[in-house]
Amino acid sequence: MGGSMTGTLYLSATELADHYRSRSLSPVETITASLARAEAVQPRLNAFRLIDGERAHAEAQASERRWRDGAPLSPLDGVPVVIKDNQAFAGQAKASGSRAFAGGPPAAEDMPLIARLREAGAIMFARTTMPDLGWKGLNDSPLTGVTRNPWNPDMTPGGSSGGSAVAVATGCAPIGTGGDGGGSIRIPAAFTGVYGIKPTSGRLPSLYDSPAGDLVGNGPLTRTVADAALALAIMARPDPRDPFASGLTQVDFPAEARRGVAGLRVAVSANCGFAEIDVSRVGPLEAAAKVLEEAGATVVRADPPIWNARAALDVIWGAVYAAAATTMSGEQIAALDPGLVEVVKRGLMLSAAAERTAQAERTRLTHVFIRFFRDHDILLTPAMPIAPFRAEMGLNTPDAVRFPEWYDWTPYTWPFNLTKMPAASCPWGTDADGLPQAVQVVATHFREDLVLRASAVLEAAHPFEQPPDDTWR
Repeated sequence: MGGSMTGTLYLSATELADHYRSRSLSPVETITASLARAEAVQPRLNAFRLIDGERAHAEAQASERRWRDGAPLSPLDGVPVVIKDNQAFAGQAKASGSRAFAGGPPAAEDMPLIARLREAGAIMFARTTMPDLGWKGLNDSPLTGVTRNPWNPDMTPGGSSGGSAVAVATGCAPIGTGGDGGGSIRIPAAFTGVYGIKPTSGRLPSLYDSPAGDLVGNGPLTRTVADAALALAIMARPDPRDPFASGLTQVDFPAEARRGVAGLRVAVSANCGFAEIDVSRVGPLEAAAKVLEEAGATVVRADPPIWNARAALDVIWGAVYAAAATTMSGEQIAALDPGLVEVVKRGLMLSAAAERTAQAERTRLTHVFIRFFRDHDILLTPAMPIAPFRAEMGLNTPDAVRFPEWYDWTPYTWPFNLTKMPAASCPWGTDADGLPQAVQVVATHFREDLVLRASAVLEAAHPFEQPPDDTWR
């Protein structure tokens, strides 16, 4: 066994499996490199709440034996994975980025996607940073402080799955888990230059125990579309605790991702009919549209006939965190991020009728999008309307006048949480300041295959880049 440690860092999960199969690299060597990398990244970028090297080494040794015996559990056997801090992993405490839950008891059981990854032999060696209970699109919290962007440590990586995005971008692991209730996979993916897909809410088995409920789609952050397809296929395997997702047909996402886009109908929209976007962010959209057209898709300019449903999201967001707070002690509430406490206070002032009215608006938006996708297979939009901005403790927005709340500077992400549709942020190089750019690929419910197909074509035309080490060391 003889791969160099630094040489393993940016191998994809699929490449690692090939090396394990040929015995040119072992899971023990890989996890040793990943742990060393995580320890190097942590002081400058602060991507981790917990790194568990002892457990990881033991699991890597077991994986190495399985590969040696020709009996790996899956193509992810022995592949390093980092997990978001609000996802339950049996034997570890789940803090959800919050002082209110730090020091709690270890989780008694894995949440479904973690159980599937464990069954597949993935080595989950670290818990990643996130904002308090995932309440905003940035990645600082009173528990862990500020997480920074590897492309420029003065800037934010976005959130709330920002720690996972940073870990993947810097080569600590080829796969990170995320959860996306308003953009929390796609925002940090766009800001750090990794690929992040939010599947349809309900595609992956879930315990529906997130404060944000069915707004959330859990999914992977990766450095390649192929790795995302592989991770998604494993995460989506049935779990008896969720009878609804268990009834879905299992899709071979890796095979689907290779099918190309010939014959697909793509709608390109720079503002979805309502979003405000910086001119500098439009270029990648036009370039990506041209790539899809040259690959055989029929491309049209078409804004979905929707509206700014911010008011509905504002009510629902307040209601879900107010509901979460009703089960907390006064001491726990006092330990929350002050910005989250304000959200809770607003939510507690809402009436049940206001929340139900907002949910009805959400349903109306969903049906408008369903009709739109009868005529289009894919919707291509910018991922973010602005560039990454400064990282700072307690920040919610780069400009409180232009963008009063986090959902004002993320207009392309949360509509697809309200409608539960699958969407991915696909990297598209860097801007004049050396900061990542991205486009968003969206499809109708349970058509993650279409999102992956378009994403793979875009990746082939514009391979994803990694931040140079000297930008953050």
